[in-house]
Amino acid sequence: MRPESLLAEFGQQQVLGFFLVLARVSPLFLLAPLFSSRLLPARAKGIVAVGLAIGIAPIALNAPGGGAIPSGVLELGGLVLKEMLVGLGFAFALGALFAAVQVAGSLVDTMIGFSFGALVDPVTGTNGGVLNQLYALVGVVIFIAIGGDAWVIQGLARSYEAIPLSESPAIGSLVEGAQVAFSGIFAAAIEICAPVLLAATLTDVAFGLVSRVMPQLNIFAVGFPAKVTVGLVIVGASLPFVAGWLGDELQGSVASALRTLRVAG
Repeated sequence: MRPESLLAEFGQQQVLGFFLVLARVSPLFLLAPLFSSRLLPARAKGIVAVGLAIGIAPIALNAPGGGAIPSGVLELGGLVLKEMLVGLGFAFALGALFAAVQVAGSLVDTMIGFSFGALVDPVTGTNGGVLNQLYALVGVVIFIAIGGDAWVIQGLARSYEAIPLSESPAIGSLVEGAQVAFSGIFAAAIEICAPVLLAATLTDVAFGLVSRVMPQLNIFAVGFPAKVTVGLVIVGASLPFVAGWLGDELQGSVASALRTLRVAG
């Protein structure tokens, strides 16, 4: 269909609104959990992005505070860049949550010793240890089970109440929100893997004391399997509690992302 026919059938404002919504939706497939997974083909991501844009466009066009969308090339180009910036800010706040889950897996791999056999993570496409991949896959499964994808889509739709299509965001607020999300990654990772880190540390301390009492004992040959066993047992015992933590943190991340999005005064 030619652009002239498309404009004649749907109206200029509807078509421009669709492309602006598509610009805000697209960053989800770069940073947001599940949507940015390497397991999803690029064509499937494109179809999902267009479908989300079609569904959210009426909400964006009817949002309070939104005026008429300018049709000039420069004005429209500026709005597209603005929409991509808003989408990046929203997606980054969500991506930081799953980055914390992956950092927790990396810390556990390092403490137990699985980091020596790093493999390619199928979720992110980067190198990661065995438990890093386990935490990432479990995080995705929990994300789907608790309906996290619906929360993300609802949060993105509500973002048009904070920043309509014709308004500009407060850059200072976006930068502050990104800084808070980034700085909280390591603290959140420690919360996830704290039981495993504590158990591995206590195991090291115990075998250190044994090595002082029995110097002839090969601590590495005995301690490494014991440390792996203790670590895996604690991982299996603590992973069920990660589901509740992830659900609460996901709701908090969506709410934090929406609070970050403010119209420039």
